[in-house]
This record gives sequence, structure tokens and C-alpha cells, in this order.
Amino acid sequence: MNIVSQFLYIKRAKDRLKAKTGQTEFSKRELVGEVRALQVEFAHAVKEVLFIIIGVFSAGFGLNGFLLPNQFIDGGATGISLLLQVISNFSLGILLLIVNLPFLILGAKTISKKFAIKSILAIMALAIVVHFVPYPTITDDKLLIAVFGGFFLGLGIGMAMRGGGVIDGTEVLAIYLSRKLHLTVGDVLLIINIIIFSVGAYLLSVETALYAILTYLAAAKTVDFVVDGVEEYIGVTIVSGKSEEIRIMLTEKMGRACTIYQGRRGYSKYGEERIATEIIYTVVTRLELARLSTEIDKIDKKAFVVMDIVKDIKGGMIKKKPLK
Repeated sequence: MNIVSQFLYIKRAKDRLKAKTGQTEFSKRELVGEVRALQVEFAHAVKEVLFIIIGVFSAGFGLNGFLLPNQFIDGGATGISLLLQVISNFSLGILLLIVNLPFLILGAKTISKKFAIKSILAIMALAIVVHFVPYPTITDDKLLIAVFGGFFLGLGIGMAMRGGGVIDGTEVLAIYLSRKLHLTVGDVLLIINIIIFSVGAYLLSVETALYAILTYLAAAKTVDFVVDGVEEYIGVTIVSGKSEEIRIMLTEKMGRACTIYQGRRGYSKYGEERIATEIIYTVVTRLELARLSTEIDKIDKKAFVVMDIVKDIKGGMIKKKPLK
């Protein structure tokens, strides 16, 4: 950390501590803690801005390089904007702002103002990119347009979400309605997109609507990969009378960390004391599941094993240590 940034961090830290406590003198420990918090916040902010910038340019490429020149549509707010652009010849950049604005106002009320500000800036940037950046038209093959247009658009949406904002506001509406109507977010998005594709089939053609569904599926799958990660992690809970042997197998043979909980078996006859047991929790990649199952069976075929999908992890050994 150079002298200028150090001075700025310390000054900002003092201002924040003064606002929190009302004091003007602070201990070295308090000041160091606040400076570290500011450094973390700044690093995360830079990363989020970078994600959003990549997302904006990727979505712009999907729109200008594939979908717009061939009058294709997609789902969500982007699909509504594309549909309006096709039938009205208005600028897509302006339509993106107009269509997304109500959703972002809703997002400010239901999620946070910071989220809404990020999303507004991201959508404004996308509108500028779509209007001014001269992307080349890549192909006129309808299947390639649907698949790769959806891929780059989904990549853009996913990267913007990783940055803490959205460039498609219908997800905000889906979150809001899911709370009110007791539906899942996926159900609400499906209903919204069915309406969009039905209107597209009526105003344009059934063929265009079918290609739009393919575009939407490609975009949705890409968003899942970007947000959840390509490499899926599996959380494994193991209940066994041979927990110590399983722990040694995990840590020494497979090179994976684990956490051990103390528990009691729930099943027992009336009046009998429930048996104490150790519960092992570990996280492995999907590629390691087959080997893990084999190793557990070698130790205890009657072990109770529960597996859950883990969307992402931070810290620990699994991302640092190679598979043995």
C-alpha cells in the first residue's frame, strides 16, 4: 500500500469511526480494523464493477452481434424491449431503460437502494453500448443466432448478477411476486416468459417465438453456469459408528478436510438412552463422489450418507489442495 492510498484509507477510517462513535481519538486497534474493512470493501467494489463491465459488453455483443440484426427476441425485460423494438423501430437503448425502470424502482423497495443504483448504472451502460458500439453481425444462421445470442446475453446477465446488479429487471418482479403469491421465482419467470413468447408468436411468427424459446434456454443455462459455477460442489453428511476411520480416510487418503459434529441417534425404544454419535460433514467435487462412495463402503456399508448440492464455497482446502 503506497503512501497516498494509506493516507486516504486512514482519513476515511477516522471519519467513519467518528460518525459511529462520536469520538475524535481512537486506539490503534480500532483504526487498523477499520482500515482493513475499507480495503476489503474497495477490493470487492472493484471486482463487482469489473464483473458488471464484462457483463454489459457481453450482453451488448449478444444483442448487436446476433439477435438485433435478425429480429430475434429473448425472455424477460430484454425480450420485452426487443419485441417493442421490432414492432415500433424505437432505439433499443431507450426501450431497455424504460422497460426496466419500474422493476428497478421495485428493487429499491424490496431489495436495497444500492442494488437499484448498480442496476440502473448497468442498464444505462448497456443502453449506451447497444446504441454506440459497432459490433459486427456474426451470422444469419437462425440456429447459431438463437444458441450463441442466448449464450452471450446469458453471460452478460450472469456477470452483472455476480457484480451485485441486474441488466434484466424481471427477476426483481419474480422475487417480489414469489413472496406475495407463494410461488417459486422460477415459476414466476416461466409465467412471464410464456406471456412474452405468446405475444411474440402473435405479432411476429410462431417460428420466431420457437427460436426465442431456444435463445431463452441458452441464456438461462449460461446464467446458471456463471452464477453457480461450472464446477459443482457436493456437501456430504455421514453418520456412522466408524466415524474415526472415515475421518482418517477423508483427511489422509483423499486429502479433504471435514468437520465433526456431536449428535445423538434419534431412534431408540421408550426409556432407553439414545446413543451418542459423531456426524461428519465434508465437501467434495462431483468428480470425487464415486471414489468417496467406494471408500465409505469399504469402511461401513451401513453408513447413512446425505448429499446436497453446494452452489459455491470460500476458504478451506478444496480449492487449494489437488485431488489425491
